[in-house]
Amino acid sequence: MLAQLTLFPALPKTFNATHLLVLMPKAKTLQKDIPYGDLLAATLKRRDMKAEELAKSPVAANTEKGALVVWAMMDAAKDTFGLQTQVRKAMQPLLDEHPKELSIVVTGMNVQREAELAVYGVWVNGALLPVSKKKDERKALQKIALYGCGDNKAFDALKAQAAGNLLCRELTVLPPNELTPGSYRQRVKKLAQENKWKHEEFDMKALRKMGAGAFVAVAQGSHDEDAAIVHLSYKHPKAKQTVALVGKGICFDTGGHNLKPSRYMLNMHEDMNGSAVSLGILLAASQQKLPVNIDCWLALAQNHISPKAYKQNDIVKALNGTHIEVMHTDAEGRMVLADTLTLASRAKPDLMIDFATLTGSMAMALGARYSGVFATTDELAQRAVSTSKQVGERLCAFPQDEDYEPALDSKVADIKQCTLDGDADHILATRFLKRFVEKDTPWLHVDLSASRCEGGLGAVASEVNGFGVAWGLKMLSFH
Repeated sequence: MLAQLTLFPALPKTFNATHLLVLMPKAKTLQKDIPYGDLLAATLKRRDMKAEELAKSPVAANTEKGALVVWAMMDAAKDTFGLQTQVRKAMQPLLDEHPKELSIVVTGMNVQREAELAVYGVWVNGALLPVSKKKDERKALQKIALYGCGDNKAFDALKAQAAGNLLCRELTVLPPNELTPGSYRQRVKKLAQENKWKHEEFDMKALRKMGAGAFVAVAQGSHDEDAAIVHLSYKHPKAKQTVALVGKGICFDTGGHNLKPSRYMLNMHEDMNGSAVSLGILLAASQQKLPVNIDCWLALAQNHISPKAYKQNDIVKALNGTHIEVMHTDAEGRMVLADTLTLASRAKPDLMIDFATLTGSMAMALGARYSGVFATTDELAQRAVSTSKQVGERLCAFPQDEDYEPALDSKVADIKQCTLDGDADHILATRFLKRFVEKDTPWLHVDLSASRCEGGLGAVASEVNGFGVAWGLKMLSFH
């Protein structure tokens, strides 16, 4: 549940707030009318700080009545990501005390932008992610009071985006014994009913009958045959174009017969993050009533080790008739996505975007502060990267030239699933997936190396940050 927002265009003469965030424009001197200006001046003097240093490091102090105040200067020269990070770090001491209400004051020329950054940051960080503790003493933020900004319309869309981000993170942090493909499907069905999305499922029986052998190969290793490809549809009467969202939903990834060591199996319940990003975008777009049709395809399964599990040198036939030589059972994400992308692209969307925590090589290339993107055209790649800078979820575009593909040549099948040396695997994985995208489909593949970042990322303080929801939502606004 997100905190209730109340707007006050003017500043009061006195503040009764217990937790107050004050955002000012960068300047060499302090404004005369900022809240608790004397206290701030005294604090800066004690620390031997200049006023303009507030643009690098926020300052916190307690008032005589015990209220906690944090002051920060916003540097308009910074990009969106830099401003988001600055606001997140400024509000953290306030949110650490788990207040019921948080007050925000914005001053200067760019009050609307500052206000949106601050309120969004409070929404995504003031809500609580699920934990399993006998005694949970955390309290969710209930109210936000915003002073100095009176435009309410922009916050409705921002709240929808925050709801989508929170849904993504809530699903991703759930433990693997709680979020199985079966229980995930039930949650998705409930979301579909609540939001009036059309809901369709292709279970294992249906997928076998259809010939979706790539997906079935991965899912057959699970004791419970609860895997499925789930299809959700959102329609708008004024929509002129359709966007397909595809999400990898591996609820737990052991690596299969090529078993992961414990270091790399930890947090593999988060391997369904791509599906959660897709769901978060769908929820936010629905709440915003965006005039675009959306088809959301979720590949929900687990990669288990068992006598039934697929193995190296198996040859499986995908939905589009392509025969795949299995080289490594831990390259399961591209297998479940192969058949899902075929289904999604057969509907001939105007744009298809898939999200997946797909390759370790992307994490090696970028770390956890950027995610990688591949596109079918240079123009689409440029739009993806430009949009990522606008929203503060940064993407780096990678090549997928044809001369990489000979590495996937197989002597016994149409294509190898991967190579064993792992070189440029993020690129080879994209070349592999391209085989399963119907011809002439505009397509973006997002490899979510930034889905988990220690210490938070951009606007979000938690390690699991919902990367991709804000970007995907912005991409939809072009359609």
